[in-house]
Amino acid sequence: MVVFGGRSGEHEVSLASARAITRALGKSGRYEVVPVGITREGRWISSGDPMRELESQSGYLPDGSDLEVSGSPATTTERLPVGLASVDVVFPVLHGPYGEDGTIQGMLELAGVPYVGSGVLGSAAAMDKPTMKKIFAHHNLPQIRWVAMTSKQWEKNREAWIEKIENSLGYPCFVKPANLGSSVGIGKAESTEELGDAIDTASHFDRRIIVEEGVDAREIEVSVLGNEDPEVSVPGEIVIKKDGFYDYEAKYVEGGMELIVPAPIEDETTEEIRRIASTAYEAIDAAGMARVDFFLERGTDRLLLNEINTIPGFTPTSVYAELWATSGIPYEELLDRLIQLALQRHD
Repeated sequence: MVVFGGRSGEHEVSLASARAITRALGKSGRYEVVPVGITREGRWISSGDPMRELESQSGYLPDGSDLEVSGSPATTTERLPVGLASVDVVFPVLHGPYGEDGTIQGMLELAGVPYVGSGVLGSAAAMDKPTMKKIFAHHNLPQIRWVAMTSKQWEKNREAWIEKIENSLGYPCFVKPANLGSSVGIGKAESTEELGDAIDTASHFDRRIIVEEGVDAREIEVSVLGNEDPEVSVPGEIVIKKDGFYDYEAKYVEGGMELIVPAPIEDETTEEIRRIASTAYEAIDAAGMARVDFFLERGTDRLLLNEINTIPGFTPTSVYAELWATSGIPYEELLDRLIQLALQRHD
């Protein structure tokens, strides 16, 4: 069962990932794929064509394909024709809150159904950026400076928070919702006015907000695969093809960014990246898969851990899949490995 869509701001990204996964699994001939979509309102759809139904309701990231629609959607989980008891493995492709944050993982744990990816603890800890960064700090992993607040705290004393951020981080800085990925809701601030506007924007996506210092750095990423003894891919470097930063458009619009694999960095830096990525993966209690993002500061080559993503994108421009392809694991084999890891973890 491939579950996609969901109530988060990364709904469209989930559709793009799920389409690629269901196609690859279907073509292999080894799996009977059961697609299940979740609307933005939380309605589960399994009959007819869940993918097409969700695409028709949103600004889906298109790939030029067309599907026929048949049947009528279920309106509640009770009406789903396929029960969890008949499913061998669930592949959650739900980016962001209500999917990547331990929510659906908890439901599947209660049902006793194997699923791809991290468990409740790893998913929740990695989804909430302040919690994730506190765990990294406990393990003495190098990070950029950051400040976290709630939207209520921000509204109560905006000037005090502005002053704190300016004194501790300076400009430029980046404002993010604490529980969203894919650069949804992120803003770059280079002045007091921009900082206030960026925090206001982020607060529309999440009640918890994090502000991080800006560094002049290269963006390096690795993919991690495994449970107790994870493997780490070759590193890749993200190069933005336009002015600005690695935002939602750069990630998911064709031509927005270029991935250089392997990243042109020193061998000792590669080994340090792999060591830190493995440590971060285990510290978060991740399982199955994750993408780990780093900054490599220009001029000093200072290596800084940025974040870990436990359900990375599986779109055609997916960094996670491309890094493994270069490391010798093609897309179809990668999916096989993830399914086997899910079954092993359940046993």
